[in-house]
Amino acid sequence: MIDLRAIGVLMLIPLLDVMLLVTLATPVGPIDLGVAATVVLVVLTAFGGLLLVRAEGRHTLSQLQSKLTQGSVPTKELLDGALLLSAAVFLLTPGLVTDLVGLVLVVPPTRYPLRVALRRYVIVPYADAKAGGMISGGVYTGGFPGGAGAGTGGGERREVDLDDDAYSFDDESDRGHP
Repeated sequence: MIDLRAIGVLMLIPLLDVMLLVTLATPVGPIDLGVAATVVLVVLTAFGGLLLVRAEGRHTLSQLQSKLTQGSVPTKELLDGALLLSAAVFLLTPGLVTDLVGLVLVVPPTRYPLRVALRRYVIVPYADAKAGGMISGGVYTGGFPGGAGAGTGGGERREVDLDDDAYSFDDESDRGHP
């Protein structure tokens, strides 16, 4: 299901961009850069941001290849790649607010907390829902949940004390049976 708050925030970004660009380009606002200077500022921020994306992308790609050659799963690197791809999209979109959002996604000190939050609040809950609780360890282990099924006493968890005597087996010949 699509969260309407996320769509609202995504629609708010272009609105803020237009308001800032109009404020900078016209003499209405406190700072009057003019139309040409505003366009040059937007192009330069986008170009500089894309150079940062390229450098960070190469670094992330080398880390990803290193993890793969070691035989480990490159989850951090894949998340960084997704964040860098999002940053490139924000930087290519004309506007200063989108360039600022893209810059926040590119710079490693701000990308790290975003990666942690993305993993904790988006990826793990989604994977946990798809895997039935196997990702986070929230698997029901006390029989059948909700009392369904036989032998669980209504879904309650029973503990059985099994000592060494519980595993001893008698030979049929010891009991006097032929």
